[in-house]
Amino acid sequence: MNQSSLRFWILVTIVGISGFSQGMLLPLIAIIFENDGVSSSMNGLHATGLYIGILLASPLMEAPLRKMGYKPLILIGGAMVISALLLFPVWKSFWFWFVLRLLIGIGDHMLHFATQTWITAFSPAHKRGRNISLYGLFFGLGFAIGPLMTRFVEWNEAVPFIVSSIISLFAWGTVFLLKNEFPERDIETSSFLGTLVRFKKVCQYAWVAFLPPFGYGFLEASLNGNFPVYALRSGINVESVSILLPAFAFGSIIFQLPLGHMSDKFGRKNILLFVMLSGFVCFTGAGLLQDSVLGLFICFLLAGMMVGSTFSLGISYMADLLPKNLLPAGNLMCGIFFSFGSISGPFVGGIVIQYFSGGSFFYMISCMLLLIFFALTVFRQKTTVYENISTTK
Repeated sequence: MNQSSLRFWILVTIVGISGFSQGMLLPLIAIIFENDGVSSSMNGLHATGLYIGILLASPLMEAPLRKMGYKPLILIGGAMVISALLLFPVWKSFWFWFVLRLLIGIGDHMLHFATQTWITAFSPAHKRGRNISLYGLFFGLGFAIGPLMTRFVEWNEAVPFIVSSIISLFAWGTVFLLKNEFPERDIETSSFLGTLVRFKKVCQYAWVAFLPPFGYGFLEASLNGNFPVYALRSGINVESVSILLPAFAFGSIIFQLPLGHMSDKFGRKNILLFVMLSGFVCFTGAGLLQDSVLGLFICFLLAGMMVGSTFSLGISYMADLLPKNLLPAGNLMCGIFFSFGSISGPFVGGIVIQYFSGGSFFYMISCMLLLIFFALTVFRQKTTVYENISTTK
């Protein structure tokens, strides 16, 4: 295997293990707190800790990446995640666990930001959809397996955290095999102010590409952070929850690569329009079939097949709209919008569960997807982006 292939497969494997820890953490802590009598709104608020960490770290990531390169950022982020996972069993406290979630959010974002930017930078345009879809596929595989760890809660609450940290440690070690590289140089400063200037540019020309990551963050966090609470209060047992959540992830896995290939062939925007509208239909159906475990399983599976790829499709769409020197800032904005969605999803979902009845939780998600569909419909690409960027060089 040549260095390029080795680099790609190590990066997507790292992302897969990160998906495993995230997929485990959200439903695991939600179930633990629900069993301890924590309210759904506070449970949802706690789930935002991971994404507050992402949001706080995002504006500060570009300068270290340009200075140190991809490899050190991945190693530092991975070390933070592993350390935080090992600390969960040490002290069971609502706010201590919140701080650990925040640290995991920072570490995960360092890891994801570096791997995303590295992959988008070395991927040619005609293979970008395929490579980013594989990135999403491995994350989805890990995320699908993660919730299965909730079965160990009744045995010992510490086991899932310890197992996840050990697996992460082995994957983290493979990064030492890679040769460090740096993103494409930019004539503008790599300071915090320079990052803000680039944020303004990427928002001006690629704002619509950040909505799918927002939608995926909202959807993923509310499903994994709120749905276990909603299910338990609706009479659905823990065993069913551990099957329903992986159904969504499995759906995203089996369609991740096909949708990536289709986006290369038919255009990123067209595929995004199709999946957003399909996701709206699936979650509306879930609201109508909320009392049937089989019905929810089918809706979750179909929804995963459709909207489970929105994050990777959004990244690919962003890379299509921007030149390479703005890819680090563009990837950061994808992470920022993902964190916005992930913060608002569990909190809004917790309020909906606490104060509304019926299938309102699922209707909340379907309305969000429909709004993104409308935004994609009205967006018109500004072809002057390359001309404007070139005048600053």
